[in-house]
Amino acid sequence: MSQAETKKNRAPGFLKSIILNRTLIFKLARNDFKNRFAGSYLGAVWALVQPVITVLMYYIVFDKIFQSRSEAMAGEIPIPYVLFLTAGLVPWFFFNEGMTNGMTALIQYNYLVKKVVFNIDILPIIKVFAATFVHAFFVIVLLIVSSVYRYYPRIYTIQILYYSFCLFVLVLAFSYATSAIVVFFKDLQQILQIVLQLGMWASPVLWNIGKLSPKVQMILKINPLCYVINGYRAALCEEKWFWQDWKYTLYFWVFTIIAMFIGRKIFLKLKVHFADVL
Repeated sequence: MSQAETKKNRAPGFLKSIILNRTLIFKLARNDFKNRFAGSYLGAVWALVQPVITVLMYYIVFDKIFQSRSEAMAGEIPIPYVLFLTAGLVPWFFFNEGMTNGMTALIQYNYLVKKVVFNIDILPIIKVFAATFVHAFFVIVLLIVSSVYRYYPRIYTIQILYYSFCLFVLVLAFSYATSAIVVFFKDLQQILQIVLQLGMWASPVLWNIGKLSPKVQMILKINPLCYVINGYRAALCEEKWFWQDWKYTLYFWVFTIIAMFIGRKIFLKLKVHFADVL
């Protein structure tokens, strides 16, 4: 890669490319979402059915059948477990779908990769952005569940938009690396599925990190998803802003920016070989 091309792909040029291609990104993301369910009678409804059933399943099993188990997992939380659970599952669904689809961006759009005039840098963005359509629906469901339990939307609730953006950037950072590597190492798809299964239990989706010792909490908070998941719950049920915990906020963004830098480096390093392999 030439020096001029390298300079073109630095952060300012990358952000400028996103802004200039914003309309194309939105259209392709919308088409990607629609095409996933083309030919089925219920269409995009299928994207919503599985996560809803998952939430209901966890709610029935832990909150109705094994109430003692839900108390053990959640600890002494001041909010209903179903709300606690939903606020953890909604960002996790976005992370899971964004990671899975973002990884296959280059493989699914291989016909665009081979076009010299097309900017393939936006392909991972398209796949991750397509996941936000379903996520927007589940944020609405989360707000409804919150209101049922009398945790009505307040000024603090707007922070869900901030934490959704945090999650989007984090997933995109990982997707640049995985989408490039999977072109040459197909087994990464199976490895990622295993990592995601383990990641759900390593993240405070079903359980309350607050009931653990401070030392264990500090170790688990290395996982950036802890910041986002706890942020969703705080936005609904607490009266504080994300910048009040500025140290953890700083850690999250340092981690995410480094991940983005590494992901982009891997993507650009392997970029010249994509067309040959695909």
